[in-house]
Order: sequence, then C-alpha cells, then structure tokens
Amino acid sequence: MRKRYLIDVAPNDQLIVFCPKSLLRDRVMKRIAFGSNSMTVDFYPHPDRNDRIVISREIQKALQFPDLRIPLHTFIENEVLTIGPIVGIFTTGFTQNPEQPIGERTLFFSKLLSVNKPVGALTFVFGDQHIDWQQGSIEGFFYHQHKWQKYEVPFPNVIYDRLPNRRSENSPKLRKVKERLQKDYLIPWYNPGFFNKLDVYERLLQDGSVEEYLPETHAFTSFSHIESMLSKYGHVYIKPKNGSLGLGIHQIIYDKHTNDYYCRYQEKNDVNRLRKFPSLERLFEIVFAHQPLDRMVVQQGIHLLRIEQRPVDFRVHTNKDEGGNWQVSAIAAKVAGHGSVTTHKRSGGEIKTMTEIFPSEKRNEYIKKLEKAALQLSKALDQNMEGIIGEIGFDLGIDRNGDVWLFEANSKPGRSIFSHPDLKSFDLLTRKLSIAYAVYLAEKALLHPEELYK
Repeated sequence: MRKRYLIDVAPNDQLIVFCPKSLLRDRVMKRIAFGSNSMTVDFYPHPDRNDRIVISREIQKALQFPDLRIPLHTFIENEVLTIGPIVGIFTTGFTQNPEQPIGERTLFFSKLLSVNKPVGALTFVFGDQHIDWQQGSIEGFFYHQHKWQKYEVPFPNVIYDRLPNRRSENSPKLRKVKERLQKDYLIPWYNPGFFNKLDVYERLLQDGSVEEYLPETHAFTSFSHIESMLSKYGHVYIKPKNGSLGLGIHQIIYDKHTNDYYCRYQEKNDVNRLRKFPSLERLFEIVFAHQPLDRMVVQQGIHLLRIEQRPVDFRVHTNKDEGGNWQVSAIAAKVAGHGSVTTHKRSGGEIKTMTEIFPSEKRNEYIKKLEKAALQLSKALDQNMEGIIGEIGFDLGIDRNGDVWLFEANSKPGRSIFSHPDLKSFDLLTRKLSIAYAVYLAEKALLHPEELYK
C-alpha cells in the first residue's frame, strides 16, 4: 500500500518543503512537482510530524496547488518529489449553471469526484474550452465539500476519457486536443473510445483465447446469409455496429413448420412489437425500410436462461485496480420485459441481484462462470484494442446448457444497474477503482514510462 501524506500550506514565502524524515532518508531531492508544474526548492525534515508535507504559500501559488485537505501520494524520480496525482476527466456538455456545470450528468460526476479522498487523488472535470495552452493550465471543476468549485491547475498527470457519445469522440477539434495532450505532453489517456461490435468480435476471434464465448457474428451481406444462419440457429439478432442502450436491435425468428418469419423489435415510442411476415425479403422491406443495412451486424441467436418465461442476461463490470490488474467489480442480472427484444430497463426490463433469482448452489456456479469469462475477455480486449483500457461493461448470456456468451463489450459502460438498492456498494467500488487505476498510471508514467508506451 502506497503511503499518503497531507499537504499543509504554511503562510510564508520561503521556497522550503518540510517532509517526513522517512521520505528524505538517503535521498537527494531538488525539485517539487504537481501535474505539469515543477520548481526548485530546499527540502528539510519535518521536526515532529511523519504524516504530512509542508509547503509555503509561495510554492502553492507557483505549483497552482488547490488546498483541499486530501492526503496525496508521492512519487520520487530524478531528484523530483511529485505530489498527487492530479487526474483530469475530459468531457463535453458544460453549462453556465454553477450548480449543474455539466448539465444532467452533473450528479454522475459529483459522485465520481467524491472518491478523491479515499483514493488519494485530486480529480477534476474539464472540456477543451477550459484549456489555456499558452499558460499550460486548465480551469478545472472540482467537487469539494458538497459543492462545485473552479481552480486554475496545471496539466494533469493522467486523463480519464468520459466523452458522452460517438459524435463528440469523432469531433476533429476534440481529437486534436486529445492527440496534443498525449503526444506533446505525454499524458496517459485511458478509456479512449467506444467499441464497434464487429471490430470487437473480429479481434477477439483472432486472439483465439476466448473463442468459446463468441456467438457467430457477421456484417450484413445478403438475405441468403441470414437464411443460412436462421436454419442453423432458429433465430438471429440484427444490431447496429455502433449501437448502445439496446437501440435498433431486432430479433428475427424462423418457424420451420409454417415457413413464417417473425420480427421482434421496439418502436420509437418504446412499444414492443412482434410481427409476422411470409418472407425474409418482405420483413426487410417493411421493418428496415429506412435503416442503412451496411451499418448492421447479424448475430447468432442464443436460447437464454429464463426466469418466469422471460429471458435473462447479465451485466458484468470489470475494472483495473491500483495495481493495474483486472478485477470483477459488479454483477447484476437483467430480466427482459414481456415481449421485449432486449433486457434494457427502457424496454420493460428489470434489474435483479443474483441472490434474487437463483438458489445458492446455482448462483455460485453462475457467478464463477461469469467472473471467469469477464476476466478472460477483459485481458483479451486489453491485448487487442488500441489505447489504455481501465474499465469494461460486458453484456453476457448463459444458455440452457450453462455456456457463457458475449453479446456486447462497452468501453464506457452505463450505470443503470446501480439504481438497484442492493447494488449501491458496487457503484462505489467501480467509481473508486476507476480513479485508483489513474494513480497506477500516474506512477507508471513518472517512474516507468517505457512500460506504458511499449
């Protein structure tokens, strides 16, 4: 466990830092750093405290250090003592409302930043408009003592990507900001992009270590290809390559006794529909009349476990921890709404704990299977996707034979499962781990950058 120290600010202008004796032992230190700011100072042992570092007001001002009374980590390399880390969370959607600075997502960010103290990091939210490139500083939004405060701070040690959608992610302006901070300032940037379903499938298939979890998935090419998959599996799913929240998913079912085709989907007014067609061509003419099929994937249908005749799948969150290792941080069951093609809440789905729906013996068996699959898939994605990944939300299914299947991997997982009162502790754990991993990245960037950029 890394030791953390409270940073006291003394009301003087001396360029002197008082440190615990244990921190100074057999070390030569000449500079102090906070984020991208650093300066030359003199170091002296603190006469009687071993739990804090004392800097002057002059040093605080030069480092642009906000005094929020949070014990912070220390990293020592090349005669420089770095205090922090300072973690920037990059997003969009800022407003002029001081109480709701990030609009409807303000509550999410206030909860995320509230783990500052237990994790030992100074975390703030910012957008591209808050960067002063000439001064090398950022106007950051901090959440402290239950209110939002703005501080001018240096460029951070690490950046956590929380861009809200693919549109913002593909913005040339924001891409340029990201590239500049990564390449010119060598700031590690984690959770950099949304996953594409087909891309994920193809990369995992090439990896080979997780093939058993992958349902057959292809880009849409022809009706004859769908016909062959229907004869093989009985039903298939048509999904947007870049979809999220269960939007645009259609289930197509073939009845071999009557030669009829059925399509289950949700209309724009959130009404679940099941329609019958005499042919696959007719089904596509009517249901997919205004949808670009070249943006769709076709996926093997799975006969899922059912609870009270309703299909159930599972959301499994994984996070990297303060040691950079993957761990399962939450598991919840999602039971489909009546007649719904997905288990999403907006389609009438219900979030349940594993305890609520399975007896203890089956529950333990399923939890073990889901954890094993999620950890194997996390490691495989980590190896095969670009960028630094710190968290993943998996939608996994278990079929009637007890086999686990991957339906989707989300690099910016939604948090709807945490609305369940019995999953609040997992909500906190996932938030803590997402920032604890930033501490790990900051340490790597400062002490072993070659491991980070290999």
